[in-house]
Amino acid sequence: MAFRRRTKSYPLFSQEFVIHNHADIGFCLVLCVLIGLMFEVTAKTAFLFILPQYNISVPTADSETVHYHYGPKDLVTILFYIFITIILHAVVQEYILDEGYLTNPRSLWEDYPHVHLPFQVKFFYLCQLAYWLHALPELYFQKVRKEEIPRQLQYICLYLVHIAGAYLLNLSRLGLILLLLQYSTEFLFHTARLFYFADENNEKLFSAWAAVFGVTRLFILTLAVLAIGFGLARMENQAFDPEKGNFNTLFCRLCVLLLVCAAQAWLMWRFIHSQLRHWREYWNEQSAKRRVPATPRLPARLIKRESGYHENGVVKAENGTSPRTKKLKSP
Repeated sequence: MAFRRRTKSYPLFSQEFVIHNHADIGFCLVLCVLIGLMFEVTAKTAFLFILPQYNISVPTADSETVHYHYGPKDLVTILFYIFITIILHAVVQEYILDEGYLTNPRSLWEDYPHVHLPFQVKFFYLCQLAYWLHALPELYFQKVRKEEIPRQLQYICLYLVHIAGAYLLNLSRLGLILLLLQYSTEFLFHTARLFYFADENNEKLFSAWAAVFGVTRLFILTLAVLAIGFGLARMENQAFDPEKGNFNTLFCRLCVLLLVCAAQAWLMWRFIHSQLRHWREYWNEQSAKRRVPATPRLPARLIKRESGYHENGVVKAENGTSPRTKKLKSP
């Protein structure tokens, strides 16, 4: 995949937009309904786009091996991943190479408040809010189990609070970078799940995701402290002015930092707890396989056999006579 710096700005995407809360909320609700309807209709055919088709299970000596052959349904899967590649290319081109948020970290807090947004940035935030809002009623439509609902609600609310906070507090640049880091980790995790569904013995990508997950937490905390704790704290326009979109006060900065740090600490704690549980289950399973149950030996009992042989349950002598001693008649 080749990236290049864009030298020409297109009129449609060079326009800047101002955040209007009422109109944005209405648009998010409409978009949320449309996404929910589309997801409900296409839920049964989602695997056609995501997973490879035409799988064959070949039995082996130990288990089964899954192989694939080609067919016309492969065109649908290729088309889906073409769109994924285009979106990833556009995100990297726009937010890393052209706008320079990672190459120039000072741009994350310079000229705050960032009230005027490019079209693609505003549309990105609206789509994000619509997607995570639509996930709430989807818990009912998808008939999620009751024990899974609290975990799903925590996951959805965590995204909603961070995305809405970055959008409403005019921290859109910092929010884009943090979302890019988070979604990169999520993308690796779901890729590992796809490979695991295709072959249960393929778990190498989960190890790579575990390493990237911890590094991502460190990067998110570093960028948040750098931009909010040091960058915004040294700016001159430290005032609370909602009309101008300025929320650069000590109280707001502390609230944002506490929210980000608490969320990352909570995610890291859940990750460590989950990893320890999986390792414990793995070692218990391995130890159970290695432990061979010893078969108890029964003590050998001495059996006193009578001379002769058995025939129909009657003991007979070797010469055919009865083994019992005869009584001698007295004269």
